[in-house]
Amino acid sequence: MAKHRLLGISGSLRRESFNTKLMREAARIFDPEAFTEADLRLPLYDGDIEATQGIPPEVQRLADQIAAADAVVIAGPEYNKSISGVLKNALDWVSRTKGTPWADKPVAILSAAAGAAGGPRTQFALRHCLVAFRPRLLQGPEVMVGNASQQFDAEGRLTNEVGQKLLEELMAALKAEIGR
Repeated sequence: MAKHRLLGISGSLRRESFNTKLMREAARIFDPEAFTEADLRLPLYDGDIEATQGIPPEVQRLADQIAAADAVVIAGPEYNKSISGVLKNALDWVSRTKGTPWADKPVAILSAAAGAAGGPRTQFALRHCLVAFRPRLLQGPEVMVGNASQQFDAEGRLTNEVGQKLLEELMAALKAEIGR
């Protein structure tokens, strides 16, 4: 089976982020030849910065990583019933770069949240934000890990069997989508 380059994007900067753990679990299951974790520690989007200094190098690096990946997995927390500001900021900045790094890119969305539902609103909002960029968004299975603080072991592995099975199915679908 061919190996692929996978880019992981976590919408949470917290060191012990459940979404980062979930993204890493997805990568482990996907088993890419190369896995890159995006760094969303970017300046806040500011049109004046863009006008006077151009695209910041860390933003261009993210856009280049998206373009170079065979597929992208995004794990996002649900903040105030939507996506995190960190993730929205990254999307806004990348939209200002040259080219269309997201176009026709297979993308899988995941979420982990403190609440029982696991982040359905963040997934809905993220899909809405990504539509303009024309990626190939996988429609499912939906992976939403609720009560996230109880779903990972000390090594960051997902312990929820249902979540694990759905994650395996989603990563298989992402691999299949690369070949389409």
